[in-house]
Amino acid sequence: MQARVHRINVSGGGVPKRAVAEGVLGELGIAGDDHDDKVDHGGPDRALCLYSIERIRVLQAEGHPVAPGSMGENITIEGLDTARLKPGDRLAIGETEIELTSHATPCRTIRESFIDGGFSRVLHTPHPGDSRLYARVLRGGTLRQGDPIQVLE
Repeated sequence: MQARVHRINVSGGGVPKRAVAEGVLGELGIAGDDHDDKVDHGGPDRALCLYSIERIRVLQAEGHPVAPGSMGENITIEGLDTARLKPGDRLAIGETEIELTSHATPCRTIRESFIDGGFSRVLHTPHPGDSRLYARVLRGGTLRQGDPIQVLE
């Protein structure tokens, strides 16, 4: 399966982020997306948050009430093993290009996505491969649901 954008998610602040068919990606993220906490979220190095539908399905199988967008990810991806991704990796997503900057540290905002509020389930250190990823935008453009994703060398 070709890796692709499963869903694009935005909100005026907070979670869950809601699905949109497409979005314009710029230096600070997807137009129309905002954050309630501007200290720990957003900015050029955290312009996007990515998570995979495959990881969401694993969490759902464990009983967590997580869904696409409920953990604040802007792009829910499909068909790409995010456990193999690391900061510094570059991805072409449709006509855009991003660079992964860090693993996203979970916060209490996403606690509703987890049994008993246990959002540390997606903390990178104890659960490598299960964390969300932050990225900076190298080349903006229009993102669309279904856009192909390619890891660049």
